[in-house]
Amino acid sequence: MTKIGKIQVTKGVYWVEIPDANIYILCGCPADSVKHMKNRGLIVTREVKGVMFETGPNVILLSDVMLQNGGFANMAEFPVLQMLYFQGMILPNHPNNTGVKPMLIGSENQVEAQMQYIYRGNYGLISENEILDAGIPPGQAKDMMRLKLRFAFGTIRNTEALLDSRTINNDTVEIRNNVFVRRVQLNVFEFSYQDETVTVDLNLKPHESYGASYTLDFHHINREYFAVLHSGQGDGWDVNRPTMASILMFQGKIYLIDTGPNILYSLKALGIGVNEIEGIFHTHVHDDHFSGLTSLMHTDHRIKYFATPLVRASVTKKLCALVSMEEEDFSNYFDIQDLEFDVWNDIDSLEVKPLFSPHPVETSILIFRALGKEGFKTYGHFADIVALDVLEKMITDDPDANGISQKFFDDTRQNYMTPLNIKKIDIGGGLIHGMAEDFRNDPSDKIILSHTSKELTHRQKEIGSGAPFGMVDVLIPSHQDYVRRYALYYMKAYFPSAPSHQLRMLLNNPLILFNPESIVIKNGARNHNIYLILTGEVEVIYNPSDNHSFLSTGAIIGEISGLSGELSKETYRAINFVQALEIPCSLYLDFVKRNGLYAELEQLKENREFLQNTWLFGEAISYPIQNKLAQELQPVEYKEGQEIPLETNNEIFVLKTGVIERILDGQVYETLSIGNFVGEERVLLGTSSLFKTRVKKDAVLFKITGEVLRNIPIVRWKLFETYDKRMKSILNPQITNRPMFSWREEYSINIKEMDNAHIKLLKAADTLYHLIDSGDQSVFLKCLDDLINISKKHFQEEEALMKKHQFPEYRIHHKKHKRIIQEVSEMIEKIKKNRYEIDSDFVNFLKDWVINHILTEDRKYGEFLNRKDMAA
Repeated sequence: MTKIGKIQVTKGVYWVEIPDANIYILCGCPADSVKHMKNRGLIVTREVKGVMFETGPNVILLSDVMLQNGGFANMAEFPVLQMLYFQGMILPNHPNNTGVKPMLIGSENQVEAQMQYIYRGNYGLISENEILDAGIPPGQAKDMMRLKLRFAFGTIRNTEALLDSRTINNDTVEIRNNVFVRRVQLNVFEFSYQDETVTVDLNLKPHESYGASYTLDFHHINREYFAVLHSGQGDGWDVNRPTMASILMFQGKIYLIDTGPNILYSLKALGIGVNEIEGIFHTHVHDDHFSGLTSLMHTDHRIKYFATPLVRASVTKKLCALVSMEEEDFSNYFDIQDLEFDVWNDIDSLEVKPLFSPHPVETSILIFRALGKEGFKTYGHFADIVALDVLEKMITDDPDANGISQKFFDDTRQNYMTPLNIKKIDIGGGLIHGMAEDFRNDPSDKIILSHTSKELTHRQKEIGSGAPFGMVDVLIPSHQDYVRRYALYYMKAYFPSAPSHQLRMLLNNPLILFNPESIVIKNGARNHNIYLILTGEVEVIYNPSDNHSFLSTGAIIGEISGLSGELSKETYRAINFVQALEIPCSLYLDFVKRNGLYAELEQLKENREFLQNTWLFGEAISYPIQNKLAQELQPVEYKEGQEIPLETNNEIFVLKTGVIERILDGQVYETLSIGNFVGEERVLLGTSSLFKTRVKKDAVLFKITGEVLRNIPIVRWKLFETYDKRMKSILNPQITNRPMFSWREEYSINIKEMDNAHIKLLKAADTLYHLIDSGDQSVFLKCLDDLINISKKHFQEEEALMKKHQFPEYRIHHKKHKRIIQEVSEMIEKIKKNRYEIDSDFVNFLKDWVINHILTEDRKYGEFLNRKDMAA
């Protein structure tokens, strides 16, 4: 009989069990992992000694790779909640509360990121000062903290108090009870127990993605003037439905209310492209309302982000912990639009009023209204409210005690009872969710019951309606065709020089609706029409390579074959309901000839295809943005032996033909071929490259300006990924021929005092590095203390210089200095308590602390001051 069992739960997720050792491991935890385990029968309800509870994992193995094929691999919040509460591992007097804590295992970076992300998911903002920093007045901030502490049973607890962890390096690590794990290679792990082993590979294959636990039907959605499209009724545990969410349509524009797991799957089923999303309204930070943000930050435009500063602060801290990103970078991926509490905020005639709602994390209920011929029509989205009987028990007369005042309770009840045309409410029950019964006498026209995985009782059905996925409530009907307006917008963008009367000639053609999975144009066929996609998504299958890509709204299909009269070389297939403008090829050809566009279209197609075949531009970029990029490409030629100038140009160079090398200190670090790029430092950070870039074989490169790239979140993310990888290569002993903590002239920021301080820092770090294997903790801690003191003095001198010369990023730099000192202080405490291994993870921390700060942050102010003639 085998001692170790292994089951594939879903793509990229496995279950490993060693019953004899009471070890049950969830390997990989993308969004909705708990639901997948329920579907596979790995989580079931049992009864022991009269206590009902769920089974499930007690260990979670994290993926080494944070992001795979566009999906986040590690989102452990709900699996951890399932272990603590549904399994009972934290509940007093529960048979599963044996004193053994759930455990996270994985790389040091991923474990730490998950610990911080779970911490923020549990509590949101964790102090009165953080609430004050979000712009809340002092008295109100104190009351909010009293409420938070009441929900938290009086204490904000670090994640380490709830979870154990193990860091997996290159050595074998014991999990518990003689069960061991080791990393075989990136994202591949071997578990061993006694004489048995089993291997788990968490890598997704190309074109694989993490899936939903449920199947959604396709829907064809008309774009309305003011309407609510219902996109989720379940909660974070519902295996059959998406979590509570809505989509607002206003004047044909698309706005999401919350972004739960599998948001892209929901949008695909509804025939809505990501590039159609105008904005996101956000209620709070719990994963069943939040995790979709990780997908929407990897799109081709900065989606508008609407929330109160209080909710935004909470969301920013959690998201940045999850993706290991600086909080200041949130605005690089979303277009922040702050909302004010308790007033109507006007968003291009759509008005929204956020009201504070009691919850363990910062939460807003949202009321929307729009003006029509019958006056204002209203919709309320009341996600994660609290049952009034639970809230009433929190009332206290003591202004310093944890809880709420009678006035706060009365105000909350009044907000909940606001009469609206449609009101969607959370009825999840328990200590932190709402109850349908509270709304029995609500005067609203229509109440929709949501946020539950349970069947509605007859009593609940008397109170409110359901809203199946894809159902639409129209509040103000449309008397205009928004889809045709999309067509005009795209045509003007593609052909800015064409006369309006010529564009109207093209627009005067029928709109065609293609059913899901139907072929639009077949490989080898002669197409008599070309199609401008206006809603939905189309798959392109290339023959004979069998590669494929996706086209969304704004794409033109069949263009070149239609103009040339040749047989189509690709098959175009509708993924969901697709609406398209059908233009006869003869008419389109006449338009192209009249406006002299044929050669331009050929060149644009060639440029688009080049971009689609690169890693940087081949994913999640819509046709209109690809077209814009294709128009921006500027070819430049360099001969063998020439250097490519990266010191001052705010642009990247993408290699079209030839070979180039990246060189540092005379050593070749990278040899780049077609589709690779250089220049990310100047585009992202405004700093020159440490590397020289030399042409090894005659090369043609495309230049693309940084102004265009910085506003494409998916491209920005990939540029940072590449920058980070290249910086780490400098310090990789398997690549470099220099000692790790040695000074190079390329590190100089050309300010003598700061360069000397950096040399001193590197020497102290090198001394510490050579003490790692000494085993003498007292000497190690003394040297670490010396390094801290040197750092503090250097940071003070840096900040004085920045203030003196009015460096615009001074405050950001100061915050990073504070965080470094705090992180080092916390690490010292862990070392003293024997809770931290001084090993390769410490080396990585040391590199991040000393080297990366010098090579990234300090180069920013160095170049700024040099422009002000501060050079040595």
